[in-house]
Amino acid sequence: MRKSNLLSVFALAFTMIFFVACSNDDDTFARVTVNGTALTTSPSDFVVGDRSDFNGDIDASFTGNGGTAIRMFSWNNNLSTADYNADITVGSEGSFQIIVEDSEGVVVLDSTIEGGIEPDTIGGVTSQGAPGIWTVTIRVTNFNGDGSFSLSEGN
Repeated sequence: MRKSNLLSVFALAFTMIFFVACSNDDDTFARVTVNGTALTTSPSDFVVGDRSDFNGDIDASFTGNGGTAIRMFSWNNNLSTADYNADITVGSEGSFQIIVEDSEGVVVLDSTIEGGIEPDTIGGVTSQGAPGIWTVTIRVTNFNGDGSFSLSEGN
């Protein structure tokens, strides 16, 4: 084999290996958006502080293509409860979970909606909690579909 042919074969083999190694066959994702802002804060990055990420009503959405994500944000709630609603449109797999902690770290809501199981909607009022900066954790697991949730200061 001539030297130029050998180099061509080597270049072709290298190119194929490079593209196969760098291709991303895993197109799964899960995204959470709150009041128009895409959340990127995961539990390892989250810092509880004196400042809230959001004030007022929370209007959020989430979407996924088989992905899993855990996102956190802080929310200023001047009252001792919160009204909440959530619904999903998903196949037989996947789940949505919302965990809300009051300003003292006490869990006032921990609810999950499972795909393929009714009901596909939750809503109500959280347990009593301490007013102030609350922490909200959203977990979508193997989620293939979309949904929304809302939070507002309770009574």
